[in-house]
Amino acid sequence: TQLLTHKLHFPIFLSSRVYLPMILESLMLQIAALGRPFTLGMLYDCREDTVVPGMTLWDVENLKKDTRVQNKANSQFEIITSESIEDKSSALNVDASLKASLLSGLVHVDGSANYLNDQKTSKNQARVTLNYNATTKFEELTMKHLGRGNVKHPDVFEKDIATHVVTGILYGAQAFFVFDREISKSENKQAVQGNLEMMIKKFQMDGNDKSDFDKFSCKFYGDFNLNKSPVSFTDAVEVYQSLPKLLGANGENAVPVKVWLLPLTTLDPSAAKLVCEISVRLVKEAQSVLEDFYELELRCNDALKTKTVQAFPQIVKKIKSFKDFCTEFKLEFQRLLAKKIPVIRGGGEEETELIDILKKRTSSPFNSSNLSNWMEYKEREIGILKSYTKMMKNTTVVQPKDILKTEKTVCFVFTSLGAKEPYLESLEKYLKQGQDSGASHELEKEQWYLSRDVDNAMRLKAKLFNDFAEANKENKNVKFLIMALTDENHKGTCIYLYEGGSFPNENFEPTSKPEKIAVSDIDYNTAILKISPPTFGATNITSYCVEFKADGEEEWHQISASGPDEVTLKDLDPNTEYRVRCRAVTSVGFSPVYEWKHQ
Repeated sequence: TQLLTHKLHFPIFLSSRVYLPMILESLMLQIAALGRPFTLGMLYDCREDTVVPGMTLWDVENLKKDTRVQNKANSQFEIITSESIEDKSSALNVDASLKASLLSGLVHVDGSANYLNDQKTSKNQARVTLNYNATTKFEELTMKHLGRGNVKHPDVFEKDIATHVVTGILYGAQAFFVFDREISKSENKQAVQGNLEMMIKKFQMDGNDKSDFDKFSCKFYGDFNLNKSPVSFTDAVEVYQSLPKLLGANGENAVPVKVWLLPLTTLDPSAAKLVCEISVRLVKEAQSVLEDFYELELRCNDALKTKTVQAFPQIVKKIKSFKDFCTEFKLEFQRLLAKKIPVIRGGGEEETELIDILKKRTSSPFNSSNLSNWMEYKEREIGILKSYTKMMKNTTVVQPKDILKTEKTVCFVFTSLGAKEPYLESLEKYLKQGQDSGASHELEKEQWYLSRDVDNAMRLKAKLFNDFAEANKENKNVKFLIMALTDENHKGTCIYLYEGGSFPNENFEPTSKPEKIAVSDIDYNTAILKISPPTFGATNITSYCVEFKADGEEEWHQISASGPDEVTLKDLDPNTEYRVRCRAVTSVGFSPVYEWKHQ
């Protein structure tokens, strides 16, 4: 634990006779206002980082009489390309102590500080933020009226409601223009962001080169009262140029941006105090936990937006459940932080309580490694689905309920997308019971597509299905579809055949092309061929269709053979090269064609 101290560079008076320019200076705290309604003399509880409304140590008239004002007119702009909590906090001058309260949800912000809560919804977003920062004046209490004897409401010290009093306020305003654009697959995200950054710099100087900027949306977070928030680049230019005027001619519209706090114990030793602060190391650990969940949320959002995932409800359900579990755990994690931080700051508990919360998370199924690995495996699964559905380009993905079982339909079925996943079940159980099952989570073994046997079988079935569908694409009597249906008897994939009944053939094997055609006998104008049956789906064959034509001819001559043993081609022209092609015929359709030339 540690006490965070901040120096205030003006002398402090505890009474009209005692001048202590340096002794108490190191006890002063500086905090960002973050849109909260601070006034001089207001009480503040640093244990919970909350303003204490409706109570003060002095009367309003005394405060006005003992206030000093300094001109602090200044403005600057900054371009922010990072989305990290660290960089956002830095832009708003949030230190580690206040950040701990923000991370836990103890502090509720307003105005420009709402920028802290703005997050991308996708990793495929290019984002650059323009920060405008202005200050106008600094107000401080002269301290001449301080000291226990000068306090008008000493009962405050006994109420244990505050630890500090506001003795200085820096006024001004901030604004954040957040520019976003979705990135296509063909674009380089870093290049787009770099180009955007250059354009913002030009826009800040002269407002030119706006055409490309109109591709970006704009969100505004500020301490200014606008008639209408900007939503485009053009809007942003107009608002940005008007910001100095919106502060008012004399800065009368400025708000508190930074606050100086004096410990109440300097006025009365019996007052409540900030005993210790949360160490920076633990604040960073908590920050890392929340950033991990933010990263996972983006990955879930991106996955759910893909056409591939939207076509398979089983994947949608799992990713949404995973996302909901993560959100629930994150909120509970923040609730525990919010419960413990004020108590630790007040000296009621040791910092080890926070360490235990962080350790418990690491040993739970919600540790970063497991969560990230599960999402990575799910992204790989989505990639496999995308690859196979893309390969079957003329085949539609449908839901099982949409299949008309009265029609002849061949379905390529993904059978394991809805299979139970022990890891997801362990996440749900942990949230309900608050403890892990104790079982190790071997995520790799839970992935159906990582089995070599399943992978090989899936590749073969996909090729057979695709070739068979291509061979019958002109056949209006049969449909070829893709669907997902849990079937524990066929891990990975299988092929269903619906032929006018309620129950499909669950292990249909499409017929491949005949292996080869050989000439067993030949004379002047006759050739006897022998067909080698297909390697796959031979049991489905009812006959063979053999076609032949001489080179240069347009028309094919067709004959049918009940079996592969002998097929005779008659009335051939001597010394002529012929093209021969053969397909197996099944009750569903034709096999792919085998072509052969003979002279």
